[in-house]
Amino acid sequence: MREILDAVAAGELTPAEAETALSGYATTGAGRFDAARERRSGVPEAVLGAGKTAAEIADLAATAVETTGRAIVTRIDGSEAGAVRRELAGLDTDASVRWSERSDWLVATASGFERPAVDASVGVVTAGTSDAVPAGEAAMMAREMGADVTRIDDVGVASLARTVDAVDRLRTHDVLVVAAGREGALPTVVAGLVDVPVVALPVSTGYGHGGDGEAALSGMLQSCTALSVVNIDAGFTAGTQAGLIARQVGAARGGK
Repeated sequence: MREILDAVAAGELTPAEAETALSGYATTGAGRFDAARERRSGVPEAVLGAGKTAAEIADLAATAVETTGRAIVTRIDGSEAGAVRRELAGLDTDASVRWSERSDWLVATASGFERPAVDASVGVVTAGTSDAVPAGEAAMMAREMGADVTRIDDVGVASLARTVDAVDRLRTHDVLVVAAGREGALPTVVAGLVDVPVVALPVSTGYGHGGDGEAALSGMLQSCTALSVVNIDAGFTAGTQAGLIARQVGAARGGK
């Protein structure tokens, strides 16, 4: 502890970095950031933008970069992303920022940050273009956890030939995230064609009875092929599940 306090006194550590070293989290005006989550569970902490003000998001993102070298923010719009950029510009981190307008996520990394590398591949599959938003969030999370991520898009069962044409590509991956809305049939079909874990991601497309992802979720839960299912539009959860599986595959291959 004395070494940490001496480092703060010498200007080598900020108070936020010192708090993180001592307690595992950093306290901000917007809440507490769990800087130790990735070390503890393998899943990097992320800031959920929904329900927070732009100032709160920016505060937490800046704390994330300061304490871990990286900020991951989900469900964030363009004006909020701009607030994060402005906040980070005031830090001595030379942070780079990537924002996905389509999937509403932001990743900021300090200069010199190196994300983990995992010797495993994740395929993120969509039934159609409307499934791209949560699928993009899933792809981002699996990638930030170190997996090699490939998108395989628009292979829905409305024309089964599209699914069959993609089978060889699907079989090259160690784990698949399969996103589908409406009746949610694609993950069930894919799980019957591959010998790797399938994470089913129901999407809130569709309308009328069973719309907004309800039918997709129910269909995936009732799948007669073996798969796991996350909540509607839960791209973050699907991506982290795939990332955790990829970590175990990589470790089995002799990686870290």
